[in-house]
Amino acid sequence: MIELSAAQIAEITAGTLRGLPDPSAVRVRHADTDSRSMAADSLFIAKPGETTDGHHFIDAALDAGASLVLAERETQDPTGAPHPSVIVADVVTAMGQLAAAILDRVRAHSATTVIGITGSAGKTTTKDLLKSILEPEGPTVAPQGSYNGEVGVPLTIFTAELDTRFVVVEMGADAPGNIRDLAQMVRPDIGAVLMVGSAHAGKFGGADKIAAVKAELVEAIGATGATGAIVLNRDDAQVAAMAPLANAAITWFSEDTGQASAQAPEVEDAAPRDQVRAVDLSLDAAGHPNFTLRFTESGEEFPVVSGLTGAHHVSNILAAAGCALRAGVAPVAIAQRLTGLGPASRWRMERTERADGVTLINDAYNANPESMREALRTLAMLTRPGAGRPARRSVAVLGAMLELGDVSIPKHTQLGETVVRLNIDKTLVVGDLAYPLYRGAIAEGSWGSEVHWVATVEEAEAYLDQELAPGDIVLFKSSNSAGLRLLGDKIAAKEGAL
Repeated sequence: MIELSAAQIAEITAGTLRGLPDPSAVRVRHADTDSRSMAADSLFIAKPGETTDGHHFIDAALDAGASLVLAERETQDPTGAPHPSVIVADVVTAMGQLAAAILDRVRAHSATTVIGITGSAGKTTTKDLLKSILEPEGPTVAPQGSYNGEVGVPLTIFTAELDTRFVVVEMGADAPGNIRDLAQMVRPDIGAVLMVGSAHAGKFGGADKIAAVKAELVEAIGATGATGAIVLNRDDAQVAAMAPLANAAITWFSEDTGQASAQAPEVEDAAPRDQVRAVDLSLDAAGHPNFTLRFTESGEEFPVVSGLTGAHHVSNILAAAGCALRAGVAPVAIAQRLTGLGPASRWRMERTERADGVTLINDAYNANPESMREALRTLAMLTRPGAGRPARRSVAVLGAMLELGDVSIPKHTQLGETVVRLNIDKTLVVGDLAYPLYRGAIAEGSWGSEVHWVATVEEAEAYLDQELAPGDIVLFKSSNSAGLRLLGDKIAAKEGAL
C-alpha cells in the first residue's frame, strides 16, 4: 500500500479525526479488515459484519501494531482514552473511496493497466492465469483467493505500490449495479466477461438479469471517452449478445471448430482479426487440455499444454490470453507462460494422489449447474480407458448448489439425471438441499448402491472411509458453504495419503 497519513485518509473519506494529536504524523502502509493480519503502521478497518463487528477487535488490532482505525463510531481503550481513528458514516463506502484515490496516485506515477474480470464462473482461475502471464512484464497486483466484491476489490487495491504495472481485479455481484459501482471505483482499462450461468439466479431473478449485471462491465469500459479493450467469450450466447453495448474495441475468444460460431453467427464478422482461439483441443491422460493457441490478428500460433484439469478450463485460459494480449504481452510469451500452469487457488479442480491409489479432485469452492456438469464430465473422462488411461471407478461427492431460487429443485434434479447419463459409478449426495439430486438420479434409472444420500458431512466422511478403494477417482463438488471442500481436505489427508 502506498503511504498515507491519517490526515490524508480523513480528507479522502470525509471522515472525522479522533484521538490523534498530530494526524499528519500518523502514517499507514498496510490496511486490512482482519485484526490478525496487523503489523506496524497498519490501518485496521473496523467493518461490521453479518456474524461479528470489527469494532470489537480494535484493541487487538492496535496491540498487534496498527496505528490507525477506520471506524463507524467512536470507541475507546480500556483506560477510556479514544482510539486513534478516522470516523466515517460507512466503512465499506470509505474503503472504496480509499481504493479509488490510491489507484489515482498509482496511475499518476506509473503507466498502470487495470484489468477487470467478471463472469458466473472461472473468475479466480482466469485471474490466477493472467497474474502469472503479467508478472514477468512488471509488478502485478491481483486478489487473494476470490476477493471480488465491494470489500474484496478495495483490499486488492490496497496492496498496490506506486510502481505497480498491472492491477487485476475480480468483479462479482450480489445485486444489479454492483459491477457498475466497482467499475467506477477502479476504472478498468480492460474488461473481460467469461460466461453467464445460473449462479445467484435466486438473487437476480433469472439468467437474463444475471447477464445484464455482467454487461455493466462492458458498458463501463471506454464510456468516459478513455481508450480501453473488452474481451468477450464468443462461445457463450449471452456474452456474445453484449457486443452492441461496447464502447471499446472487442477481442473475442473461442474454441475454434473451423466454422462460424453456432451460438452467435451474427458477430462472427464483427472483428474477424481480433481473435484468440483454441484449435485441435484434446485432453491427455491426466485430463490436462492440449491445444494450439492461435492469435488470428497476427497469424501466430503456439502449442499449449495446460496444467489445469478439464476441458472447461480452456475458456478461462483463452480469456487470460486475450486480456494479456490487450495489455501488450507478446503472443509467444503468453503461450510460453500458460504452458504447464496449474491451479494457484485452493479447491479449484485441486488434485491429490493418496498413497493407497485413491485420486481426489476437490472443486468444491463454488458450484452452479454449468460448473457441476463440466466437473462431472471431466470425472467421467478421467475414469474411462483410453489415451494411456486405465479404467478407474468414478466417485462423485456432491452437495448443494446455493442461491438458485425457484429453480433449485429442478436444477438439482436435472443434475441427478446427468450423473446417470454420464455413467458415474458411485454418487454420494450430501445434505437436505441436495436431496433432489439424489431423487433425480433414482428417477433416471440409478439402482442398487450407485447413488447414496446422507444428511451431514460427518456421515459422508464415515461413508467414504468405508467405501473408497485403491484406483478410485473422487470428485468433491458443491457450493462453498456446503462444506465439501473441507471434507475433501480431510479425505485427502487420511492415513496413507501422499
